[in-house]
Amino acid sequence: MREEKKPRDEIKSLWIASDHAGFDLKQFLIQASPSLPWRDLGPETNSRVDYPDFAEKLANTLKTHPSDFGVLICGSGQGMAIKANRYDHIRAALCWNEEVAQLARGHNNANVLCLGSRLLDHELCIKILDTFLSTPFEGGRHADRVNKLKGNSHATHSI
Repeated sequence: MREEKKPRDEIKSLWIASDHAGFDLKQFLIQASPSLPWRDLGPETNSRVDYPDFAEKLANTLKTHPSDFGVLICGSGQGMAIKANRYDHIRAALCWNEEVAQLARGHNNANVLCLGSRLLDHELCIKILDTFLSTPFEGGRHADRVNKLKGNSHATHSI
């Protein structure tokens, strides 16, 4: 019986960025998983920075590296997810447990994991990351739905 390849086995680069609130968790993830092909986009210290700048940096990087994955970390994870999802090629998922990470990859083909450093234990974040990176996209009925996520900037309805 042939072993199925997991997405984690095929990752060329895993891009990561944070704001000041997420800096310690970013450093922890990199140190706790040294076998992953991390590419740190900053910041280099825990001095105050603006999360949208780093979400934009990661989104622009993934535009030129479409088969790679990203990790964004801020205090809640929500700000990073909001900014990253403004880009059509990004499917950022705010995950707070392993089940959400599995569904984000399996059903939504998420390519960016967002984490809230003020809300999650560091060890849980390792489990969430491992689940996110090892879960393949299921395709099928989910592929049609994921394709409908593109081009939201042209929506004509109002809320």
